[in-house]
Amino acid sequence: MHTSLPLVIAVIVLAVSFDFINGFHDTANAIATTVSTKALPPKTAIALAAIMNFVGALAFTGVAKTIGGKIADPAKLEYGVLIVLAALVAAIFWNLVTWWYGIPSSSSHALIGSVVGAVFASAGVSQINWNGFLEIFEALILSPIIALVAAFLLMKLVYALFRSIQIPPAKVNRGFRYFQILTAALQSFTHGTNDAQKAMGIIVFALVAADLHADTASIPFWVQLICAISMGLGTSVGGWKIIKTVGGKITKIEPINGATADLSSSTIIFTFTQLGLPVSSTHVISSGIMGVGAAKRLKGVNWGVAKRIIITWFITLPISALISAALYYMLSLFF
Repeated sequence: MHTSLPLVIAVIVLAVSFDFINGFHDTANAIATTVSTKALPPKTAIALAAIMNFVGALAFTGVAKTIGGKIADPAKLEYGVLIVLAALVAAIFWNLVTWWYGIPSSSSHALIGSVVGAVFASAGVSQINWNGFLEIFEALILSPIIALVAAFLLMKLVYALFRSIQIPPAKVNRGFRYFQILTAALQSFTHGTNDAQKAMGIIVFALVAADLHADTASIPFWVQLICAISMGLGTSVGGWKIIKTVGGKITKIEPINGATADLSSSTIIFTFTQLGLPVSSTHVISSGIMGVGAAKRLKGVNWGVAKRIIITWFITLPISALISAALYYMLSLFF
């Protein structure tokens, strides 16, 4: 019964729901600086983000293959569909909790932690591919550190460049406000290339576990399409609580800071996408904003808010794993 068609359909519905929630939870980060500096009106920024997320989601599949096969081998799991069901419910629950409190936590951490927790509860530690998991974990940990350093250095370079040519700050910010439209589009596109693929990978994981798909090395186009549509629709809803935190509570954002943060973080997200590695866009974008804020003035960063965000980053993976394991045990009583 654990491989029955209704369970597979439930997994697909939940995965699409996860992408929808990811859209208004995580994508808010991609347009937060653009909205906060008034480079674009909120509705226009959301529409732009929705379109670019949709396009980005259709452009790549490498991260989906990583999620689908590197944490565990679905073909070797007797209750693979049930594992995915528990993992998705746990990840969605944690995303909604953090969204409600306006905390930009990581949907990636939530999903990956949930998969590990459910696999552990179902098949034990031996069925977790620790090499693959560590590769993913390293990418999740290193990417925000790289983002912070890269944004800090790029911001220092931009400041030095415009001081040397002696352009008035008001004129610089006016120019960067227009440039932010491009960086917001780029940020949203790269978000789609990485984040939307996680739901694709989890659907394929379930399909392989249910013997409805050959392997995790190929992603059916229909899976790409429904995930891309869901991500786009979720983005169109908007995530105002996250926008307020990322766009204004970490540091005071001016167009020059926002454009620099967006450019550096989108470059890092896209680089990891090309490597087929999932990263947390929330981590990368928030770290980029901290980096440009610190480059301007260390005291200009609200380190209290930053600390709360960082704590949430660290606790998301283990908490989501525990929730997922508990949910798996509960579901296994019925299926």
